[in-house]
Amino acid sequence: MTDLETPVAPSRAGPAWRRAAPALLGYAAVRALGLVTLAVWSAARDKSPHQLLSARWDSLWYTRVAELGYGYEVRLPNGDVHSNLAFFPLLPWLERAFAAVTPLSHADAGLLVSALASLAAAWGIFAVADHVYGRRAGICAVLLWAVLPVGIVQSMAYSESLFTALAAWSLYAVLTGRWLTAGLLASLAGLTRPVGAAVVAAVWVAAITSFVRERSVPARTGAPSWRRALAMLIAPLGAAGYVLWVGRHTGKGPLGYLDVQAGWRNGFDGGYAFARFVADKFTSFPSALAGLALIIGVGLLVWLYVICVRQRQPLPLLVYAGVVTLLALCASSYFGSKPRLLLPAFPLLLPPALALARLRTSRSAWLLGGVAVVSAVYGAFWLNGSGPP
Repeated sequence: MTDLETPVAPSRAGPAWRRAAPALLGYAAVRALGLVTLAVWSAARDKSPHQLLSARWDSLWYTRVAELGYGYEVRLPNGDVHSNLAFFPLLPWLERAFAAVTPLSHADAGLLVSALASLAAAWGIFAVADHVYGRRAGICAVLLWAVLPVGIVQSMAYSESLFTALAAWSLYAVLTGRWLTAGLLASLAGLTRPVGAAVVAAVWVAAITSFVRERSVPARTGAPSWRRALAMLIAPLGAAGYVLWVGRHTGKGPLGYLDVQAGWRNGFDGGYAFARFVADKFTSFPSALAGLALIIGVGLLVWLYVICVRQRQPLPLLVYAGVVTLLALCASSYFGSKPRLLLPAFPLLLPPALALARLRTSRSAWLLGGVAVVSAVYGAFWLNGSGPP
């Protein structure tokens, strides 16, 4: 059994910015390396790095929502209907707010939101890892998140950074008993991406576990029960509110959002479509290598999750990471987006972060530095090629 109140490292009142500063400075350096590499690569291909970051793929949909609101859709020749109702509203709201109070365009406001949110996400990841495993592991966890192969998405006008920031701080609030904060941040995460359900699940499981433990040990003292109950009530309001609004807006009731997603050929099928996609790779030799790589990647994710369980990560982290991973792998479309969809699953990085923290500082620095260079080159190559969604 994992225990949400049994961290390996001593509990701390809160992560002061001085304590998190090395992690944030390291994160900023990795992101700067990625952006410089992207600029050089794009210049060599006569492309605009600014456009790649702010005006392609999903960023265009978010910007359109910020500028014109909901109601725009594209009808494809095959009959599919791509509606901007598929995109949750918090990022467009923030883009509109920043554009209103600054000279920035909505697209540039999206880049600013992403930059600030990515730093907040890095700080939140540090806070969680520091609370559970200590400062060195916290720094390593942040740097590992920064050097992920698709880490360049953290600098795009996408919602991954914003969602990860809200999720990480909500989880930290749960771990430290700040239930109302946890519920509010979970609600905001639910306004950011559909996978906000993972944060809600973590808050609910943690609160229910706390109630059960309190009943079995009556003398145990903790946060008042009403705060936990209120957190459970607040947590799903963001996602539920938007989904219900979409249902009313489309006239299709509570399941209207599922119809919107179906128009994008997206949904949850338990991984069947992804399994067929991988199996089809083995029909010829060159593509078989890609299929093998996908199987190894999925195996690595499962292996990391098993290690998380064996290392007795707090239950909210296990629930959150499990739901994020399940939803990403079992989505029925956009198979090339799965690495990006897994970006918020940062608890999976805690086992390797803990291993790096046990190495000498110079050795872990060289290792992370080398991976950062590879990640920067891959990110530049990726955005100048197929890239997201």
